[in-house]
Amino acid sequence: MDHKEHAIILFDGICNLCNASVQLVIRHDPDAYFRFASLQSDAGKALLRQYHIPDTTPESLVLIEKGRAWRYSSAALRIARRLKSWHRMLYPLLAVPRFLRDAVYRLIARNRYRWWGRQESCWLPAPELKARFL
Repeated sequence: MDHKEHAIILFDGICNLCNASVQLVIRHDPDAYFRFASLQSDAGKALLRQYHIPDTTPESLVLIEKGRAWRYSSAALRIARRLKSWHRMLYPLLAVPRFLRDAVYRLIARNRYRWWGRQESCWLPAPELKARFL
């Protein structure tokens, strides 16, 4: 896959919040710019290794775009920037110091299973979406 044409989102495949976020991105990404892989998948693990990101931290959303990996709030806000929805208005929050943004992100990430639940196995996309998943 050409990383210049598409960005890749790595997400926690058993997290209900993460799965809902992926579905939101799909709905608001009519140009199919984003591709997806769960952090638990072979493709996800390979990309984590390639970008020197420890796979022991599944609380992080990872965005791989133009040869660079973004994590935590930076990844989320860079994803929001590309969406065809009101979510793109969140992008200027990148001006907030990263330590503050990431503190909020990590608070949500630490509690995501308790607040939104989790699945026993990774969510499987509908057949028409399979091409967008690695």
